[in-house]
Amino acid sequence: MLNNYTVIGFTKQPLLTHMIEVVTTTKTTTAYEVLMSTYNVTSNASDVVEEETSVTNAAVIGTFLCLTIFLSLVGNVLVCIAVFTDRRLKRLNNMFIVSLAVADLWVSLMVMTFATVNDVTGKWRFGRVYCNIWISSDIMGSTASILNLCMISLDRYIHIRDPLKYARWMTWKKVAIAIALVWTISIIMSFIPINVGWHKSPGQAEVELPPEQCFLEISGTYAIVSSTISFYIPCIVMIGLYCKLYMYARAQVKSINRTLVHNQFGDSRGSGQSSKLSDHKAAVTLGVIMGVFLFCWLPFFILNLYEAYNKNTPFIVFQILTWLGYFNSCLNPIIYSIFNSEFRSAFKRILFPRSCQLCNQDQRNYRYGSPKKVKNGASSKNNSEYLTVKHENGSKASHDSNHPLVDERITAL
Repeated sequence: MLNNYTVIGFTKQPLLTHMIEVVTTTKTTTAYEVLMSTYNVTSNASDVVEEETSVTNAAVIGTFLCLTIFLSLVGNVLVCIAVFTDRRLKRLNNMFIVSLAVADLWVSLMVMTFATVNDVTGKWRFGRVYCNIWISSDIMGSTASILNLCMISLDRYIHIRDPLKYARWMTWKKVAIAIALVWTISIIMSFIPINVGWHKSPGQAEVELPPEQCFLEISGTYAIVSSTISFYIPCIVMIGLYCKLYMYARAQVKSINRTLVHNQFGDSRGSGQSSKLSDHKAAVTLGVIMGVFLFCWLPFFILNLYEAYNKNTPFIVFQILTWLGYFNSCLNPIIYSIFNSEFRSAFKRILFPRSCQLCNQDQRNYRYGSPKKVKNGASSKNNSEYLTVKHENGSKASHDSNHPLVDERITAL
């Protein structure tokens, strides 16, 4: 009995231990599976939320970028149509504005559209060959836009400083040469070095980007040369010209206003107030022009030089500053055209042709061409339409008060 009991007891003990181990193992496995299942559900829910947030952000960003492209296209197309369809705007100096609008249209169509797809989806979907074309188009369009702004500032400086000399000196041939020079420099700085590979350092030239990536890799030498020619030199020229132009305009606008008031009323009453208003308008317009230009492009070109030697800038920062420069193409039609009353009238005529009979009447009554001298015996009304302005060189010139040479000396700034 003792032996049997002992045997049975000894036999049952390992069996009980085994059963406990089995139950314990079963319970442990079940708890682990439940824990992992809960983690997977939580992880999947988190992934869904992150994916929905990513899609929402992409939709918002894509909508904003598409709106920017649309405004840039509409504004610059309106500028081109207005210049070529409005008699008052068919002047030599407006050809530089047309060239600027074409450059901004190029940036909108050939650069911003593909940049939107690339930045929103996070992948380049247009092939390796077009990647180089896209980068070259980006550099060419942006450079042409900046150089055209510089040409406009130079043209307006000469025009306002000595309008009679400008009328004799400036010809269609010279304007065409200046515009061709702008685009030639832009092409030389973009398509040639990008497609030949001059923009890369020897180490970068050996590395090929994956097909789904497309971004500009530049060496320090190319960054310095391209930034200097495309931005820093035009920027210094523009700032210098506009500062001199502003100082000259302050004195010249006062002189024109005094002469205008004197010819119309026989005295100089009210000239001080008119001069202050004109000075304020000139200061505000010049501030907007230079402020927007520097705000849009200066951060990018500073980063461009820094990034050439220090490859540690977050890519999102580079994207934001790049689009800030693109946004200048949207603002250029507003700054250089909407502030001009003649462009405003032309835009109204194009967008609302039925409600702009007054604009058409003004255009038919508009007289343009070099003003003629007033003959003896002319009426006082005709005499009052002409102004005699004394320039710094001591010469005198007669101007029609409705002529753009006089009007733009006050309003074209």
